[in-house]
Amino acid sequence: MISDVSEQEFQAKVIERSKQVPVVVDFWAEWCGPCRTLGPALEKAVSERDGEVELAKLDTDMNPGIAQQYEIASIPAVKAFKDGEVVAEFIGAIPPARIEAFLNEIVPSEADRLAESGDEESLRKALELDPRNATAAIGLGRILLDRAETEQALELLKPFPHDFVADGLAARAELSASANGSGADELQRAFAAWDDGNPEEALEQLQSVLSGEQDPDRKDQLRRVMVAIFTELGTDHPLAREHRRRLAAALN
Repeated sequence: MISDVSEQEFQAKVIERSKQVPVVVDFWAEWCGPCRTLGPALEKAVSERDGEVELAKLDTDMNPGIAQQYEIASIPAVKAFKDGEVVAEFIGAIPPARIEAFLNEIVPSEADRLAESGDEESLRKALELDPRNATAAIGLGRILLDRAETEQALELLKPFPHDFVADGLAARAELSASANGSGADELQRAFAAWDDGNPEEALEQLQSVLSGEQDPDRKDQLRRVMVAIFTELGTDHPLAREHRRRLAAALN
């Protein structure tokens, strides 16, 4: 879990490895006094994490290319990698308490691990441990909506208005609770397509419902559902771009 890394090994030991487990890179040099203070403290903190995070130590004198690539202007410098990207960093010999706080940012908590499991029992346990865990709320909300427990789903999801997916699912619960008459069948087809992993069909059905909707509150609920799907697709996905444009036109 602690190893030296060279420029030749960086792609495999840091970038690729960080797709399985967070990797912290300690940029240091032999002549650096603060590096000799930080290094052992960082190694101790990582060792106590039982493999939940790994430490790669890179000598900037021996590996100037990587140091230049990551714009290392002062050492010690520490960068944390997840999924191949830098997600957190600091400069200087910080005390052990701050090292622990830094690691806490990048190592999944017990609630995070339970939320990733996806089963109802684990999701409920995750929310007991961390009531603000949006991932767990989204997972459990989907289960409740699948069982048509819309009131329970709405109560669960409403505290997460700043998470676009959670907010979209809350809007879906609101729409489902009042779905009747014109557009009801299209709504259900849209939600079924979303659940089945067919966002193209889901968005087409939602656009169709929106085009005939006059109620401003329901139009906003439809917008929130579509924004949730855009978020899941990713900003640059062609479907997201197309339907974001159509949504804007429909709301003008």
